[in-house]
Amino acid sequence: MNRLPVLVSPYGPFADLALHVHDLTIRGHHTETLHAADEAEAITLVLGDHRTHRVSRLGRMYALKSLGRLDEALRIAEDLIADQARLGGPKATDAKIMADAAEVLIDMGRIDDGLHYVARAMAVLDVAPRKGLRYFSAMASLAQAARVAELFELADDAMRRSIEAFDPTDDVYRSAAALTQAELWLEWSLRLDQVGRAEEAANLVGKCTAALEYWIDQGIDSPLASALLAVCHAKAERIKEALTLVEDLLPAMRAAEQNHESRLLHLANGLALRANGEWRAARREFRAAVELSVLRSQRLLFQYELTITAALEFPGEVTHAVLESLREHVEALWQLRLDRRTMLRQAYRRVELEAARTTADLAATSDALTGLGNRRMFDRRISTVTTGGSLLLIDVDHFKEINDRFSHGVGDRVLGEIAAVLRSHCRHDEVAIRFGGDEFAVFLSVGEEEARQVAERIRRVILARDWNTIMPGLSVTLSMGVAACRPGEPGRDLYDRADAHLYVAKRGGRNQLAAAAAA
Repeated sequence: MNRLPVLVSPYGPFADLALHVHDLTIRGHHTETLHAADEAEAITLVLGDHRTHRVSRLGRMYALKSLGRLDEALRIAEDLIADQARLGGPKATDAKIMADAAEVLIDMGRIDDGLHYVARAMAVLDVAPRKGLRYFSAMASLAQAARVAELFELADDAMRRSIEAFDPTDDVYRSAAALTQAELWLEWSLRLDQVGRAEEAANLVGKCTAALEYWIDQGIDSPLASALLAVCHAKAERIKEALTLVEDLLPAMRAAEQNHESRLLHLANGLALRANGEWRAARREFRAAVELSVLRSQRLLFQYELTITAALEFPGEVTHAVLESLREHVEALWQLRLDRRTMLRQAYRRVELEAARTTADLAATSDALTGLGNRRMFDRRISTVTTGGSLLLIDVDHFKEINDRFSHGVGDRVLGEIAAVLRSHCRHDEVAIRFGGDEFAVFLSVGEEEARQVAERIRRVILARDWNTIMPGLSVTLSMGVAACRPGEPGRDLYDRADAHLYVAKRGGRNQLAAAAAA
């Protein structure tokens, strides 16, 4: 039966399902996102499209985070990290998922755990290819995680790198990244204002305004850009321009339940009204922004402006004392921000040390000729084999004759070719070993019937290989024995049974697989 072609996508063959999920959450329709994710995940599971399923799960996580359902978002993030470790994938994707998990953990107040994930994401991105959509997306996630930790310098650097990941003529992604960076600058400036660093705050507002006006002039159609610009105008006391943007946008954003843009527009309106001396109206706008806030960091920002406004409207000892108390709290939070920079450096150092230990351990358990695991790795793995797994033992037939007839150099090339075939037939959690000489082992995560099929594929690949390209007259075959682990069986007993089957294969004429007789 002929099938319709499916376009290839890095996000899976049915990527449109997941991209619809992401589009909804980007536009702020988070409840709709969850319904769309239900449908997308059900369909992709039936179709066996695991990549698109994971992308849809990521969109669900973003929606849950935006709705303040952080425990649920964290469970998805941890599941995605486990899937990525099990199934493998590009380094940038690893980093993105870790950065997304970091953001959720930091929002939950688990700062140390979150910064550890930030450090891991940074270490991965240090060695990832620095071009393309995956790198851009990972850097954007790292910037967002750094931003919620108020590590604004790191967030700004990550956004700069994400912008550099694309060709200068690629306005679609560059404008999206520039908009994210502008929002970062604005939030940074608001925090600097709170701790009395007005000149630095004004400089950032100026940068933000210039970037937003440039992209709006380029024709970018983004309510978020306009909402951010309204806040910039209000901070720069361009009151008429701020109020015009608010009047044009706020009713539509509230009607569409786009709460992020609405919060910013209420903030802009409150700042502009306060600058005009309309205290009560300004307080109403700040309260509206607080009511639309999901995260504590959002509420604190608007509550600060609300308290300043109340102090201006009702000057006196009580409001002055409340304002001073809030300022002390804000100063303490700023000091915590500085402490987090030290915590991140320490976390990054721990990640580097872990990587160094992993590298050293890998070198100690690797065969120098083939790059497979060595006898030390075999001894470690044989003691951990459990029911459901199998052990495949392999000997190269008449390998001594290959060395004697063609040279040890040719023999080494044969071993390297066999190692490459074994490696290509291993799943993520499976391991191929070279004992030394011409003896190999493969720890498979499947039962005996599937292990037989894997072994037969390996044997046929080696048999069909044109060995004449290495040396005319050369031929190579394999003898194999396989055994599946029984409940409660010690690893040494499993090895003995697989070795006995290998002996049967060699006695039976070689170039064959032997296993337990079928029941």
